[in-house]
Amino acid sequence: MAKVSVYNMEGKEVGSIELNDEVFGVKINKHLVHMAVVQQLANKRQGTQKAKTRSEVRGGGRKPWRQKGTGHARQGSIRSPQWRGGGVVFAPTPRDYSFKMNKKEKRLALKSALTSRAEGGKIIVLDELKLEEVKTKKFQLVLDNLKVTKALIVIAENDENIIKSARNIPKIKTAQPNTINVYDIMKGDTLILTKEAVAKIEEVYA
Repeated sequence: MAKVSVYNMEGKEVGSIELNDEVFGVKINKHLVHMAVVQQLANKRQGTQKAKTRSEVRGGGRKPWRQKGTGHARQGSIRSPQWRGGGVVFAPTPRDYSFKMNKKEKRLALKSALTSRAEGGKIIVLDELKLEEVKTKKFQLVLDNLKVTKALIVIAENDENIIKSARNIPKIKTAQPNTINVYDIMKGDTLILTKEAVAKIEEVYA
C-alpha cells in the first residue's frame, strides 16, 4: 500500500495514511483513461449545429438562364453550392455525439486516474477541511498553505461553506466521492482529498 502524508489546513504535516492498492495502486490502463475523457467531452456536446443543403435553401426553382448560347457556364439553380446564398455541399445536421462505456471500463478508468495521481505524487490528503462561513479569502489561504493553484478537491459530504468558497477561484473544482470523474481528476494538477473522502472512495470503488 502507498503511504501518503496527511496535512492540516495550515499546510503542516500531521501524520500519514495508507492508500488501498485496489483503488490507488492498480495497473494503469491509458486507453480507458483516454476513452473516459473523450466520452465525457463528447457527451457534453450539444450537437445542434445545422446548415442547409441545396434542397433546403429557399428559392432557386427556375433555371437562371437557358442552357446554350449565353456564353455562361450552364446552371440549373441559383441555390447550387457554388452560388452566393446557395446550399452547403455536406451540411452539418443535428446529431448525438454521446457514446457509452461499460461499467467495468468506467470503474477501471477511474481507478487508473486515481493511481496515476498517487504514483505521480499529486495527491494531498487533509485531516479535515472546514470553514465556519462562506469566505473565498479564507479558502484561498488554505490553498496557498498547500501551495496549490489548480486542483480537484474531494470532500466527503455536501459542505456548502466549502463549495461556495471555492467556486469563484479559477482552476479549482470541488466534488464528492460519488461525483468524481476521470476528466476532472486528470484536468487538475493536484488531487486534494480529505481523510473522510479517501475512506468513502475506497469503500465505493475497492
